[in-house]
Amino acid sequence: MLTKQRLLTPGPTQLPERVRFAMAQDMIHHRKPAFKAILGRVQTGLQELFGTSEVILPLASSGTGAMVAAVCSLFRKGEKVLVVEGGKFAQRWIRICEAHEVIPVILKVEWGNGVAPEAVAAALDANPDITGVLVQLSETSTGVQHPIRALANITKNRSTLLVVDGISGVSITPCPMDAWGIDCLVTGSQKGLMLPPGLALIALSARAWKKNETVGVRNYYFDLAKEREGCLKQQTNFTTPVSLIMGLDESLAMFGEVGFDAIYRKQWAMTTMVRAGITALGLTLFAKEHYAWGVTSILLPEGIPASKLLAHALERYGVVMTAGQDHLKERMVRLGHMGWVDYADIAAGLHAFAGSFVACGGFLNTRGYLEQALSAYWTALDEGYPS
Repeated sequence: MLTKQRLLTPGPTQLPERVRFAMAQDMIHHRKPAFKAILGRVQTGLQELFGTSEVILPLASSGTGAMVAAVCSLFRKGEKVLVVEGGKFAQRWIRICEAHEVIPVILKVEWGNGVAPEAVAAALDANPDITGVLVQLSETSTGVQHPIRALANITKNRSTLLVVDGISGVSITPCPMDAWGIDCLVTGSQKGLMLPPGLALIALSARAWKKNETVGVRNYYFDLAKEREGCLKQQTNFTTPVSLIMGLDESLAMFGEVGFDAIYRKQWAMTTMVRAGITALGLTLFAKEHYAWGVTSILLPEGIPASKLLAHALERYGVVMTAGQDHLKERMVRLGHMGWVDYADIAAGLHAFAGSFVACGGFLNTRGYLEQALSAYWTALDEGYPS
């Protein structure tokens, strides 16, 4: 059966034609004026995206590389940091810290829940020698969004840096560094930025840069002070992923044409649409309160394995979604709605999910669920996103 394939995963995401064409241009040299002009434009756009006057550093790596760079650049061996552990990617913070001899103090949060700010404050009070809080903006494995603004209100009045993994959140939900008081924000190219994988971005606050001066160089490749020095001259420290930067230039131009308010309105409306559709089908949403704007986690009943449902959705409908992780691998479907997708893609995703659920032996009341989902979308788009 011929059908258009729709990539509705938490990353990689679909690419706009304009971005693909931008990346298909002839190669240019990364040390010459033509590239410097592009990187200068990109820097201006990224500062608006991150909501900061500080320099945003592009790194030739996945988002995990930026997480490593943050730990190595901001914390010495033997320092303690608080890690909010509420999912698979929070566990990555723990592994990175352990690999670089930074001591993680783990604040466990039940998967599916956002962290309580008062729990973070209590942990910092109980451990006054903690120098950083490491947390996900959007925990991609569970579809949870942590209350970063509330956490920043806690850390900015202490000598504690707030380090945020925004890989599946930046350009999807508001997260202004300077206005909120975030000390380090990282993201990756393959999600809300509408690019292929392979480019990471990291920004440090003024006080984070001061801390970096005391830490010194702990990783030859991820030397952020050196990267900053080069970036101020429209250069990168090592060989640049030129085509990805050219694609980023185009995606930022697309953002600029509509404005970030419109981007966030659409993201919130798509989130509302998916949640309304799944609820109308009578199924359980895994993240009930603090939910992400770029991916919705759907809990499956016993007897409907995620792998079987996903295979049917791809084969029959051409829709690509993903399963859960760890103990939720067969119990969860994650439907991504970030980047270059719209309400028509989401309607197709909901239809594929419902049809595949029934094909796998499940029962659903499908009457009117798409109408309810679309109604929720247009209402949310008109009303705007929560502050």
